[in-house]
Amino acid sequence: MTHAIARLDATGLAAHRDELADLLLAVVRGGSSIGFLADLDRDGAAAWWDSLLPALEEGSLALWVSRGPDGRADGTVSWYRETKANGRHRAELRKLMVHPGARGRGTGRALLAEAEAAAARAGVLLLFLDTESGSPAERVYRAAGWTVAGAIPDYATDPAGRLVATTLYYKHTKQ
Repeated sequence: MTHAIARLDATGLAAHRDELADLLLAVVRGGSSIGFLADLDRDGAAAWWDSLLPALEEGSLALWVSRGPDGRADGTVSWYRETKANGRHRAELRKLMVHPGARGRGTGRALLAEAEAAAARAGVLLLFLDTESGSPAERVYRAAGWTVAGAIPDYATDPAGRLVATTLYYKHTKQ
């Protein structure tokens, strides 16, 4: 399946904020542990997207959105480039999310590949991330060549409030 993936700047995020809030709500309600609890509401989801605007404007955050055949946002991924002098060579991959109705179609793999390629073009040498241990996302990262750095028990809660472990991954970009 071909994926229509576009990078969003601050203006694009502001224009699509409500649609992205709906995507975030669907992902959290689908059980994904991406930093939010099940009681997240639309206002909270929209406010979270708004909180990204300063980092997008300053250029430390890069954000992509995937659109399905119907033109609606069905996934996102972002990375945050470290701004400290000793870490500008690395970025944290954040919030790879795919709408529950779009899973299994390669959307996550396509978004991940786009973010990795953009990181390499931007001179990012190392990407890292954390994800819920045992989640379906782990298969995506392992298949894309990410390396497990370790796991931390009871790191976060899932949307239902249960403590879950997280697995840390890293990947060197191809220069």
